[in-house]
Amino acid sequence: MSWLNSEAFTLFGQHIKWSDMIGNIIGLAGLAFGWRRSLWSWPVQFLSGVILFTAFASAHLSGSAGKQIVVMGVAVYGWWQWSRGTGRTKDGQITVRFATWRERGILAGAAALGTLAVAGLFTAIPTLSWDPWPDAYIFVGTIVAMYAQARGMVEFWFAWLLVDAVGVPLNFANGFAFSGFVYILYGALVLWGMRDWWLRSRTAEQRPALEGVPA
Repeated sequence: MSWLNSEAFTLFGQHIKWSDMIGNIIGLAGLAFGWRRSLWSWPVQFLSGVILFTAFASAHLSGSAGKQIVVMGVAVYGWWQWSRGTGRTKDGQITVRFATWRERGILAGAAALGTLAVAGLFTAIPTLSWDPWPDAYIFVGTIVAMYAQARGMVEFWFAWLLVDAVGVPLNFANGFAFSGFVYILYGALVLWGMRDWWLRSRTAEQRPALEGVPA
């Protein structure tokens, strides 16, 4: 499988690796399934994590490589969470909602403290990461985003935007140009998905009120 980390082609002067390209295309499909609230989002994201792990591990980006392990773990959790049958509408779709202020505080606090802890580890052990702070930020931010997705929170899209804001320049700087290009596409898909989940969450909030109105 060494060919995965070999160069596929050159695009705009950037060397594109097979693992970088294939893993991100699959990841893009996984996010699209997430936008559609499809259970297939999780096994597809798991496969993307496996391939991208080999790419980032070979470049000594421990945070990004470790992120893929988390992606695989949360993908298993997300599959279990969504397949239990709870949190679904009558037509079988996953119910989406805005997080409570308490949940938002917990997510933000976990992201901040997690980033400090992981960056501290990477700084103390330089061989783990060549870019400790952005690497830690992406690592922790991905955990937060995927957990929020598994719980059906609209905020997961906001979390992905914040991860992308750092992920795009970091990937270009470390030779993963295809990841950089795809993350730009991620941004567009995230905005689209955010709008869809936002509208659906508002519909879900309005439905109980309407049901209580006499015909």
